[in-house]
Amino acid sequence: MGSENGRNVTIAMIARLAGVSVPTVSRVINGRSDVAPQTRERVEELLTRHGYRPRSAARRTQSALIDLVFNDLDSPWAVEIIRGVEDVAQAGGAGTVVSAIHRRTSSAKQWLDNLRTRSTEGVIFVTSMVEPPLQAELRRLRLPVVIVDPAGVAPQEAPTIGATNWAGSLRASQYLLGLGHRRIGFIAGPPQLMCSRARMDGYRAALDAAGLAIDDRLVRPGNFYHESGYTAGMHLLGLPEPPTAIFASSDQMALGVYEAVRKRGLRVPDDVSVVGFDDLPEVRWCSPPLTTIRQPLAEMGMLAARTVLRLARGETIESPRVELATDLVVRDSAAAPRGR
Repeated sequence: MGSENGRNVTIAMIARLAGVSVPTVSRVINGRSDVAPQTRERVEELLTRHGYRPRSAARRTQSALIDLVFNDLDSPWAVEIIRGVEDVAQAGGAGTVVSAIHRRTSSAKQWLDNLRTRSTEGVIFVTSMVEPPLQAELRRLRLPVVIVDPAGVAPQEAPTIGATNWAGSLRASQYLLGLGHRRIGFIAGPPQLMCSRARMDGYRAALDAAGLAIDDRLVRPGNFYHESGYTAGMHLLGLPEPPTAIFASSDQMALGVYEAVRKRGLRVPDDVSVVGFDDLPEVRWCSPPLTTIRQPLAEMGMLAARTVLRLARGETIESPRVELATDLVVRDSAAAPRGR
């Protein structure tokens, strides 16, 4: 039975009836060649039967899209991931739609409503918890999903892209131990993120291997942002026995520690060594340049985009769980403790 008004027929509706993904229907509408003949015939028959009419001529020529979804966009590392996704998307003839859902149900609902109206190839979530209702709707739309740095346990069918957070944290802690530090403060990230837990575990493993007991007074909570690094740094440096080095598990928190060091009338690295995690572009220009663990953020974005596009083409992914290597980048913010 045809629709009384073809404009009420959506691409998602046709995809559901045809048993294919929304991107596949979009490819048929846009006249692209990368659709199997039998699938194209089935979709075209349904489009005709239900009287589908595009909203505008622009819809018929719309390029493929990748949806890139963050909880928040107020972080320099988000820009690095966007850059990586954009590089791959542009090379593949696709556009990128960047959204922030701010951990609110209303934001997620609005994003889903918008998603249903566009020719999305797939979705990349960054440091996100993909709740079951959202998972179910994306499955219904037959859209491939890739998660970068998942929060909690990722859906089994969704490939994940991360970095060697445990190994990077271990390496940073070992570097400070090798300089002679024995009281090393640690500022953790959000506990719900798997990467935060891995960085905490790497720090603990390094101290344990060196025969040092974990002093809980030297471990402070943080959220990866500058303010939490400043707050934690002020607390650590105000202890009766302050640490001689502080390992902040993000560069932004490390820069917050820099501010706390200045506020206390101290200097990096003369009075306290500081190490970060991420290697954001700006940390090489701060004073002193920050020693940090390089997390390949742009490369993570590139791999996530390649994976989404491969899944949208129906290709098989060899490894659904990928961790890219981290590296220690030595600059000028860490030195042997005084008196060594």
